[in-house]
Amino acid sequence: MRNHPAFATVVALLLSSCSSGPPALPEDIVGSAATCAAVTASQARSAITDLSKPLSIDKQSQVIHYALLAGAADPKFSRDNANGVVKQMQAIAGGIEDDGWKPLAPLCKTAFPEADPAHAVTLPAAPEDAQIQCYALGDFMVRALSAYNETYRDAVVEYNGMLGKLEPLLKEQLGKKGIAAEDHAGKSAEKSKALAAAAKLGPPSKTLNACMKLFPSDGEVKLPT
Repeated sequence: MRNHPAFATVVALLLSSCSSGPPALPEDIVGSAATCAAVTASQARSAITDLSKPLSIDKQSQVIHYALLAGAADPKFSRDNANGVVKQMQAIAGGIEDDGWKPLAPLCKTAFPEADPAHAVTLPAAPEDAQIQCYALGDFMVRALSAYNETYRDAVVEYNGMLGKLEPLLKEQLGKKGIAAEDHAGKSAEKSKALAAAAKLGPPSKTLNACMKLFPSDGEVKLPT
C-alpha cells in the first residue's frame, strides 16, 4: 500500500516518543490540520467506552473544524485544502495507536487555538457580516454532517431551520451588492469568503449555537445592537 506523505510524517512523530526527538506537526497547513483532526478524533474516541457509539456533535464538529481552518488559510476559502484534510486524516488516523495522540494534542492546541472547545465565540457586530457568515458555516456543516446519515439528524434539522430564516436576508444583502439570484459564481464567491471568516470564529457547533440565538428559526431575528 502506498503511504501518503502526511501518514509517514505522523508515524515518524509517534516513533519519536521512543527517541530524544520532540514531536512536531507537519509544516504545511493541510498536513498539520489533518494530523490534528486525527489526533482530536483519537482523543475523543479514547473517552468513549462503547466504541460503537458516534462522537457527540461538539466533538464531531471539532474534528471537521480542522478542514475548515485549512480552507480558511486562503481568504477566499480553499476547498482543495479542506478536501485534502479529509483525505489525509483518514490515512493518518490508522497510524495512531493507543495513546499515540497524547504528545501531539498540546501542539494542536497551540497551532489551532480556534479549535479549542474553550475558545470564546464572538459573532460579527455588523448584521450583514453575521448573516452571511452564519449562513455559510451552517450550510457547510449541514453538508458535512449529512454524510453521517441520521447520526446528527437533530443538528442538521436545527441548522436547516436557521438557513431558511437567513435565506431571504442573504438574498437581499447580495442584491444590494449587485449580485443577482442567478449569478451563482458571484454568490459562491461571497459565501466562500464568509466561510473563511466564520471558520476562525471558533468551534463550529459553538458558533452555530450563537448564530441560532441570533437568527432563531421560529422567532424574531435578534440583530446585534
